[in-house]
Amino acid sequence: MPRRDYEDDPNAPKANSLVPAASAIVVNDDGRVLLQRRTDNGMWALPGGKMELGESIGDCAVRETLEETGIHVEITGIVGTYTNPGHVFAYDDGEVRQEFSICLLARPTGGTLRTSDESVEVSWFAPDAVDDLPMVPSIRKRIDDWRARRGPVVR
Repeated sequence: MPRRDYEDDPNAPKANSLVPAASAIVVNDDGRVLLQRRTDNGMWALPGGKMELGESIGDCAVRETLEETGIHVEITGIVGTYTNPGHVFAYDDGEVRQEFSICLLARPTGGTLRTSDESVEVSWFAPDAVDDLPMVPSIRKRIDDWRARRGPVVR
């Protein structure tokens, strides 16, 4: 289901849902970060998605990372919480979702790198190599917060 991201855009549609979600900054032993190029907008992003009933936010990040990248992970910390009411995702089905995402830090524990129906490309990147990649501002914020090593951030 294609989506369009709006961040602090006065022309954005009004949100009609709020869904808890998780994303993960997965860092391997070489210090590289795992990113996927999304099928819905063509941008590079962290693995992540909406939390389902019966799972914790950590379980959500682990599940979404595996589904989208083929990599098993273990959660090792938190990068920050991201709840900007001016950041919404508009989906083709009419849902306009206000962002409510917790970004967790993780390390890979196994699996095989692969794409999914949500990703057209998956790869590991050196932290400074992500600056030139096309990505939405909210994902770049998470990566910048992680790289700044500031600890948990609330936005």
